[in-house]
Amino acid sequence: MLTTLTNAPRDYAWGSRTLIADLEGRPATAGPEAEVWFGDHPSDPAELADGTALDAWTARRGAEHGIDGRLPYLMKILAAASPLSIQVHPSKTQAEEGYAREADLAPGAVRNYADDNHKPEMIVALSDRFEALSGLRYAEDSRRLLASLGGAADDLIAKIPDDASLKAAVGWLLSGDAQESVDRIIRALADARSTEFASTLANARRIAQAYPSDPGVVVALLMNHVILRRGEGMFLRAGLLHAYVSGLGIEIMAASDNVLRGGLTPKHIDVDELMSVVDATPGPVPVVLPTSANGSSRGVELFPVPVSDFSLMRARVSNGADARVALTGVGIVLATEGEVTVAQGDASVVLAPGRAALATPDDLLALSGTGTVFVAQPGV
Repeated sequence: MLTTLTNAPRDYAWGSRTLIADLEGRPATAGPEAEVWFGDHPSDPAELADGTALDAWTARRGAEHGIDGRLPYLMKILAAASPLSIQVHPSKTQAEEGYAREADLAPGAVRNYADDNHKPEMIVALSDRFEALSGLRYAEDSRRLLASLGGAADDLIAKIPDDASLKAAVGWLLSGDAQESVDRIIRALADARSTEFASTLANARRIAQAYPSDPGVVVALLMNHVILRRGEGMFLRAGLLHAYVSGLGIEIMAASDNVLRGGLTPKHIDVDELMSVVDATPGPVPVVLPTSANGSSRGVELFPVPVSDFSLMRARVSNGADARVALTGVGIVLATEGEVTVAQGDASVVLAPGRAALATPDDLLALSGTGTVFVAQPGV
């Protein structure tokens, strides 16, 4: 089975007016376009060509193709013009335990856990530059950065003598007890100068403009400032503090709504629960680069991840150099450049940037034309 798949952009406030529009080759919109979801998540399922909601299709037909009622992954186009919240996702065990603890909460009550699943995720940059915050920096390095604030961060510097103290420092910043220090540090950002951390300070100043007086601005100063180039990916493990800042990317994740927030948001923050989930092990988060994909032809690459919920491949084709992609489960093909014809058996669809198709693992996918597509499917 091969059929087109469509969905409308979601209008979260942090979204861009231009990035998704530019990808699709249409005029900018009047309001933000933050995400386009390609999956069967019940909050916003994509639609098949005949108008069937994908969640209805997977519930009815998924078992025929190895899907137990719902796709184990969700793929998105993500377009950030301003920072998303600093957040973390629980492990599978933490999600199960947290969801069970909240089982008796009344309908409409504020919850930390929407389901009992983990939510590992990966972002791959489509724009030339994609900025993010990911994981905590080594304490020694953060102490040098904070020293550039001319004494305004002395209280915080004293709280991070070593890497083992980072988690407690984050908890202090978010507790409400540190607001005087938070405000002093944010004021000092305007005059801070550091050759070593110039881009990190510039990023912090932009975040502070969007979220003045938010403790998350200072938490961001303790995090790795990551700049991905087009085609580079970043995998976010359970417990890792992160926030996307700006740019266009392909995001893929396990099918879960579990998000614990730690700043840069007006939404609910449960500091105690957040700190119980955070993995404060410091260090840079490695860039994920694609490798050759087994079972597929030349030009098809796999972004390796250490989870079985999803896999993501990139296929680049040009006239005279077609590609073949092997599916191990129900897949979603999303075009990001050029015009690519996707064929399977007697069926075929033509995909322009931003357009997608659903494919079942009946046969190899044959790709032709000139362009780039990403293929999401369950992991192995």
